[in-house]
Amino acid sequence: MNMARQVAPALLREWPLLMNVASTALFLVFGQQLFADLTHPLRFAFVVTWLLITIVAAVFAVVRHAESLAARLSQPLGTLVLTLSITGIEVMIIVAAMSTGHGTPTLARDAMFAVIMIVLNGMVGLTLLVGGLKYHEQDYNLQGANAFLAVILPLAVVGLVLPNFTQSSTDQTFSPFQAAFLTLVFLSLYGVFLTIQNIQHRAYFRSSPPATGTHKTNPPSRVAGGPRSVPYHALLLLAYLGPLVVLAEQLAVPIDHTIRVLGAPVALAGFLVAAIVLAPESVVAVRAALTNDLQRSVNVLLGSVLASIGLTIPAILVYGILAGKPIIFGLDPVDITLLSLTLVLSTTTLSSSRTNILLGAVHLVVFLAYVLLIFQR
Repeated sequence: MNMARQVAPALLREWPLLMNVASTALFLVFGQQLFADLTHPLRFAFVVTWLLITIVAAVFAVVRHAESLAARLSQPLGTLVLTLSITGIEVMIIVAAMSTGHGTPTLARDAMFAVIMIVLNGMVGLTLLVGGLKYHEQDYNLQGANAFLAVILPLAVVGLVLPNFTQSSTDQTFSPFQAAFLTLVFLSLYGVFLTIQNIQHRAYFRSSPPATGTHKTNPPSRVAGGPRSVPYHALLLLAYLGPLVVLAEQLAVPIDHTIRVLGAPVALAGFLVAAIVLAPESVVAVRAALTNDLQRSVNVLLGSVLASIGLTIPAILVYGILAGKPIIFGLDPVDITLLSLTLVLSTTTLSSSRTNILLGAVHLVVFLAYVLLIFQR
């Protein structure tokens, strides 16, 4: 009886898993009927809303279990679990969208650029703004932020700007040899960063001094294998990720329809993908700032950008080689300008270990300019 009382609440908390599995089964069986006539506005709205609610609920559940693992694995290894989980979802959605119908070859580029703009401008700006409004100034570990930026800057420029100037391939793409070389380089550099983050210089990514008001709840499990154990959260995390592969492929159909038939901006697809996968991390970062744990926010936000560039680009490059599809990575001149401004601004903002609302407001202005330029160049 006691075991049943413990298990029942745990099962109720996992309602997104039931929704995830049921939706996956329904789309596998009735997908052709559901997508038969997306020109009908009500049918299109119903399918898109259903998919978005299901995927977003599952993504939040993945983050919830990743955070539970993070609390037990300690920082910064715990944050790494969170960022890798979200990056995996991002790659699944991008590959599924590019494999379906007339998948745009710029989706990966647009999604990664959207991640950079949403995180380094939108979420960093919002985090610094709400934290500054509540605490006036906040502290974080400058060495950790500089380590993140030292890797983000060259990877962003090489991955998203350099293809515009190479001559071994056309249309802002990498040649197969360049793709293979960059895959190895990006993964190696990301591996070096993980070594620094988790082994040699763990202190860089921890608050120094510890931020006051941080919430360190989620005590270790009292019963091995129980609903608070590491295996429990790890298995459920994988259980959520499995059906997401199918749902991501289904979401690619209305995305493709929106761009080709409805005439929406091509970059909007990348923005939607980035917004879906970043929603939970954004909540985590803002919540941490409100509890005066800005270091947690920095780890989550900069870690998500680094993982998106350092892991998603190699994954998409490998996909392009195996599938024989051209993958356009080079940004347009307008986007290169925004990227340059963002990287310079981020370096300036994170050059001091104390932040305030002015810095947050500046980042938000750049983010709003990015959103405007999606729809009107």
